[in-house]
Amino acid sequence: MKKGNSIIRASLLATAMTCASTWVQAADYLIDTKGAHAFIQFKIQHLGYSWLYGRFNDFDGQFSFDPSAPEASKITVNIDPSSVDSNHAERDKHLRDDDFLDVKKYPKAKFVSKRVESTGDGKAKVTGDLTLKDVTREIVIDAELVGMGKDPWGGERAGFQGSTRFALKDFNIMKDLGPLSQEVEMILSIEGIKQ
Repeated sequence: MKKGNSIIRASLLATAMTCASTWVQAADYLIDTKGAHAFIQFKIQHLGYSWLYGRFNDFDGQFSFDPSAPEASKITVNIDPSSVDSNHAERDKHLRDDDFLDVKKYPKAKFVSKRVESTGDGKAKVTGDLTLKDVTREIVIDAELVGMGKDPWGGERAGFQGSTRFALKDFNIMKDLGPLSQEVEMILSIEGIKQ
């Protein structure tokens, strides 16, 4: 029994050391919003006849990533909802009011990852909490590594794209836009600079 216990302890120690070394190898990246190499966009159907596109112009965040252990990745993104931009001033004013984002009452939105599941070929499912209008709900982002490596200025970068869908009413956006406009799709393009 003692020999068996020793083997179990050794296995647990080896596993712990492997996990620790994996975490140490993960690099930290700052999302490059200063250089405008990151985007948070959305689209929603308009009356079932066309798509309305928009974006959030002001956000920041960071992520950690190790290509040999993508499941250890972490990401945090802070969004200013008042920066919503659908290329139409009057519509944007309406999106900021209490029918939609109510930005005076809820000036911040945030996404914090909880787990990452690698699905192969540089793709993953990123599960995390999205907080919008003071409502926090779990969402899943289908993400994909676009590329990583050195940049022309002596730094290193990594970039990802991803998308997710959720119902407006899940975040207390109760304005009825018609049966085909109950959900919004978020499209994310994130490029980070290694710190």
